[in-house]
Amino acid sequence: MKLGITHEDIDSFLDNVCNLCTFHEIHYLWRPFLRDPKDDLVLELALAAQANTITTFNTKDFKGVEQLGIRVQSPKQLLEEIQWEL
Repeated sequence: MKLGITHEDIDSFLDNVCNLCTFHEIHYLWRPFLRDPKDDLVLELALAAQANTITTFNTKDFKGVEQLGIRVQSPKQLLEEIQWEL
């Protein structure tokens, strides 16, 4: 399903998200929690930032993070939610 969003719209959205971001230091380790150590780093950052959602193309490798209170969604799901709210 095409969402009618241009590459320029996506770039602008990502620029705005980056401008709103806050640097977080990771003070604790949850490793190993996931199969891929690089995914564990993403999970640790989400926990440190008290994020409630991780958006990734790699959703299948984040199975089990729901028990930590974090939802996993694809970029397509994120864009559909954003479009629905507009």
